[in-house]
Amino acid sequence: MSQPDAIIIGTGVIGAAIAFEMAKAGWKTLSLDRNTQVGHGSTAGSCAIVRMHYSTFDGTAFAWEGYHYWRDWADYLGLSDDANLAQFRETGCMVMKTEANGFLENHKKYSTELDCPFEEWTPEKITEHLPIYALDSFAPARRMDDPEFGQSNGAHVQGAVFWPNAGYVTDPALSAQNLMDAAKLHGADVRTGAEVREILTSEGRVAGVKLTSGEEIHAKVVVNVAGPGSAIVNEMAGVLGDMTIQTRPLRQEVVHVPAPEGFDFETQGTIVSDSDIALYCRPEHGNHILIGSEDPACDPHQWCEDDVNYNQDFTDQWTTQAMRYAQRVPSLGIPSRTRGVVDLYDASTDWIPIYDKSSLPGFYMACGTSGNQYKNAPIAGKMMTALIGYVEGGADHDANPLQFDLPYLGRTIDTGFYSRKRPINTESSFSVLG
Repeated sequence: MSQPDAIIIGTGVIGAAIAFEMAKAGWKTLSLDRNTQVGHGSTAGSCAIVRMHYSTFDGTAFAWEGYHYWRDWADYLGLSDDANLAQFRETGCMVMKTEANGFLENHKKYSTELDCPFEEWTPEKITEHLPIYALDSFAPARRMDDPEFGQSNGAHVQGAVFWPNAGYVTDPALSAQNLMDAAKLHGADVRTGAEVREILTSEGRVAGVKLTSGEEIHAKVVVNVAGPGSAIVNEMAGVLGDMTIQTRPLRQEVVHVPAPEGFDFETQGTIVSDSDIALYCRPEHGNHILIGSEDPACDPHQWCEDDVNYNQDFTDQWTTQAMRYAQRVPSLGIPSRTRGVVDLYDASTDWIPIYDKSSLPGFYMACGTSGNQYKNAPIAGKMMTALIGYVEGGADHDANPLQFDLPYLGRTIDTGFYSRKRPINTESSFSVLG
């Protein structure tokens, strides 16, 4: 494809969804990725959790809409019946009620407004479903070298809210590959092992990209979906000047440990968000438990200069997360061999993504999505396609943001919520929770 209509930088789950939706809308797209396989950037390291609870109404609506595409994954993609598809396991998600999350009053309010099902769980119901759990309260979260680590504050978790439709995707890289295969059915093209070195411009608008090989590819539209490399691509394009929201790579460690003996967490467990110990977890194959940090004040943020040069070895953060989870699950065995994932988030200033145009005409951004937007990939693809068509059709998206219809929910959202120029959203959790 020597001259596509649009170049999409990145073939993670968001980039692949944008390629799929743009191709369906008639765009001749070319997706570029420096990795040698689709979905093998930060998407491959994603926990791939599909949940509905967010600290903002807009975030909740977007996520509840997004769930429906995973539920109907095969129908959404339209691939052949024998296609190897990523699997969505609908385990539900239990969120502990704590002072840190306002005992989930806002979350319940938003879900009620959106007809998103949830259940109130008593402490007794929590331990009925998860008999390995103890409900002592340990807040605030601490590191294992804190003298008070592991000491209960004397209180107990007072209950939880359970969203039954939540779940996770078993193979996130495969889900991106599914989307790209579906995009190809509509004429999309993809090139892996192709690294962008320069954003080309001509007469005041984007004109394409130059690769590290020296090859130039011209297009009237370029979409930055480069994940943890997004800030570098935005800098190449010279579009940082009017952005109040920035993105940068953040190093994360995710722990994999065996479930306690005698309990099948893989089939009986659920996703749990527990701000009392500032961790989330989900079942993992082989009867393992995957444990991630909810970014409490005691866990230092490890910001990286770029998305290539960072420490890919486990640190004491791995042990801290395992030990904090053992406060909730006293029978947890912590192996001497560390297993899990070390990868990067593409985190924005307020942990809410940027889905927007830029100051350079024809250059668009779907950035700052890591940690909490995997679940929204299909609807983000639809929204970005609509936004690009809106702006390329002559609309002033900054002055009059696109009003976008959510097909399943029958609601309209103001896409200015995701603007690069928005004020920092004080409703955000300023964490992986979004």
